[in-house]
Amino acid sequence: MNTELTIIDNEFLRQFECELDGELAKIEYAQQDRKIFLTKLVMSDELKEKGYLEPFITEVLEYLREKGTRVMPTSPAVARFMRKHRRKYKDMLPVGINI
Repeated sequence: MNTELTIIDNEFLRQFECELDGELAKIEYAQQDRKIFLTKLVMSDELKEKGYLEPFITEVLEYLREKGTRVMPTSPAVARFMRKHRRKYKDMLPVGINI
């Protein structure tokens, strides 16, 4: 899938949002100092079946990498993704945290 995803940081609702095929996918978060806890991923099964899950999580993590933010993936889906791509994202975890 080579779709360009546009991630919006909705600070009021504390979630990263992306419109995909007319649906809203989001990752809810809680911010603390220079860390962000990615707490919940909300995406329809239909969007997951279309292959949007990994590109969406990737875009959110790349957005956070550019900001220099450490990531605590408390959402099971995000933690699974980061575990699967451990080499690429382990530097984004807070010191002493392993997934």
